Order: sequence, then structure tokens, then C-alpha cells
Amino acid sequence: MAMAFPLSYTPVSVKPVTYSRRSKLVVFSSSSSSSNGRDPSPSEENSVPNGVKSIEKLQEEKRRAELSARIASGAFTVRKSSFPSTVKNGLSKLGVPSNVLDFMFDWTGANEDYPKVPEAKGSIQAVRNEAFFIPLYELFLTYGGIFRLTFGPKSFLIVSDPSIAKHILKDNAKAYSKGILAEILDFVMGKGLIPADGEIWRRRRRAIVPALHMKYVAAMISLFGEASDRLCQKLDSAASTGEEVEMESLFSRLTLDIIGKAVFNYDFDSLTNDTGVIEAVYTVLREAEDRSVSPIPVWDIPIWKDISPRQRKVATSLKLINDTLNDLIATCKRMVEEEELQFHEEYMNERDPSILHFLLASGDDVSSKQLRDDLMTMLIAGHETSAAVLTWTFYLLTTVKRVDI
Repeated sequence: MAMAFPLSYTPVSVKPVTYSRRSKLVVFSSSSSSSNGRDPSPSEENSVPNGVKSIEKLQEEKRRAELSARIASGAFTVRKSSFPSTVKNGLSKLGVPSNVLDFMFDWTGANEDYPKVPEAKGSIQAVRNEAFFIPLYELFLTYGGIFRLTFGPKSFLIVSDPSIAKHILKDNAKAYSKGILAEILDFVMGKGLIPADGEIWRRRRRAIVPALHMKYVAAMISLFGEASDRLCQKLDSAASTGEEVEMESLFSRLTLDIIGKAVFNYDFDSLTNDTGVIEAVYTVLREAEDRSVSPIPVWDIPIWKDISPRQRKVATSLKLINDTLNDLIATCKRMVEEEELQFHEEYMNERDPSILHFLLASGDDVSSKQLRDDLMTMLIAGHETSAAVLTWTFYLLTTVKRVDI
């Protein structure tokens, strides 16, 4: 059986086979995939030249050292005059004495020109032709842990440096807004937890977090096991026939099934079925990704929504998802009204242990629209991130010789 994983580099032990544009994957056939669970033989171990890993590690360290030296030397730095400095130069040209200007502007720091972060220009065509993380990774190798990336009139600050990320997300989070993220996700997530800012975010977080109590988590463990067992059965079947599978796609379906039941008690059953709701979820998700890099927001043009086949499909998909969620909310409200359980800190309905049921039973004073936004956020964002972690984990396991998957 062949496994599919995201690609940042090609390890010695795996061979690229096919590429999937839709799910942004490269499919690999492992050189040890025919070992049927046994440890690699001495001949297989010897097939990799001695010292290859050491040489690759040294080359990687050398490359990073060279990159650090180039960044430190200012190779990627663009100097830009500050506003006070520009004013000072203008006054100087008008004949104002230099000693007067020095006295006036010394305290502003106008004598200094401040460096910009490294800047790169992105190609829309490059993004559309391959998985976004591949050119992004190449830019990281060139520009380092923080750089500005521009797509036409749009500009993004790309941060991968842990200390800078901590400053933005934790130490000084109040100084930053969701910005373009909120604009891009508004059509699908509204004022859900991810795009929401300020008081709305704090209020919704306080309402949702209590639903994740220990009794709920314990109930979810059996759900995780049942869904994982279905995935294992699918993989066993593929392995017995030598079928190639795309692991990111399977992990996305696995996490979609789990989140559907855990969040609003809906069984997608996407590991075994392709339904309209599943396709609608991925249509909306791909649209959000494309909007994030599109230089012109054509979707805001009223007539374009009616004449563009793609936008009509997105609108149809979004309506299907919204109708499904609204039906689930209405059904759950009836269940809450009919049940006799007393709400408490670790409240959970055995027939429906979902987060949606908890929120409604808690008496959370929120509109159906806000509830729908919260559910959509957890559905869209939750299953994609979890699937990505699983995919990369298994990919990294395949790069370790002593681990056989």
C-alpha cells in the first residue's frame, strides 16, 4: 500500500509517485512497504549509503548558517526613511540651518533610517499550481523566520519564528486584530471564534470552553476509537490489494466524522460515503483558501455571484451546510425542551453528548446565527488542523528507519 503525505523534502527512503492538486498531496511508495510488518533486512539497511544522514545534516546546518549570515549582513534588508527624516530633509532643502534641524529632530530619532523586514513577491500562478506550503517553505529558507509576502495589492507578514509568534499571539495579543482573516472567513464563519475579535471572542470562548469538561472528554474517547477503527479497516483493505491511498484525505475524513458527532451530533460517515454535505464542506473550505490569496475580491461584485459557476456552487454549498446546521440546532432545541435532566457543571446527555446540546441546555443566551457561526468554525477549522497534525506525524514516522508503518 502506498501512503500520501505533504512534501517539504524527499527523504532517501521514499519515492514520489503522483501528485494530487485537489488535496495538495504528494503520494509516496515507501521502499520498505513490502516488508509486511517485519524489520528491514540487513541488505535493506545497507541500501542507504553510510553517512548520508550525517552529510545531509551538515549540509542543512551549513545552509542555515549561510542564510543567517546573509540576513545579518543586510542582504535582504530594504532601507526606508522614516517620516521625520523625510520632513527634515525637506526643511533642509528649504534653507533651514542644520544645527536648528538637529536640535528639533534629534529627540524623534529622525537621523535613523529604520530597516524593513525582508520582502518577497508572490506569484498567484505558483500558488495555484502547487500546494501553498511548498513555495512558502522555499521563501522561509530564503528570507528566514519573518518576512513580508505581497500578492498584487495584498500584503502578508509571514511569521515562523517562535519568539515573534509568542509575542503576537500571547504576550501582546490585544495589539493585533484578525484583520484580513476575519474578512476572508466572514462568508462561512461569520462571528465564530476564529474570525471574531475583542468582546465577541471573549464572550463566546467563555460560553464554549465549559462544554469541554472531563465527562465529555471521556465520552469522546470511545468516539475517537470507533472512528479510528473504521479508518484502520479501510487501510487494511487497501494494503491487502496494494491500493494507493492519500493519507491527508483519509485523515480529513476521519476528523470530519469525529467533529461532526462531537460538536453537533451529526454523522457524516465520510470514510465510507461521499454525500452532498461532505462535498459542500470542502467546496467552501477551498473557496476560503483561494480568497486568502486572490488580489481582487471579485466575489464582492453583485453580478459576479450570479454569473460565475464557481460562486454559484459556493453559494449552493453554503446554503446546504447552513440548512443542515439550522435543522440540527432546531432538533437539539426540541430535545433540550423535552428532557428532564438538571443542568450542572459536567452536564451531558447520553443520547447526544455534543457541544451543541451542552450550549443549548446551559441556557446560553445567543442567537441561532451566532450558534451556527460557532459550530461552523469548529467544523471547518477543527478537522483541517487535526488532519494536518496526523498527516505530518505519520509522514515523519516513515522517515525513521526503525519504524515500519
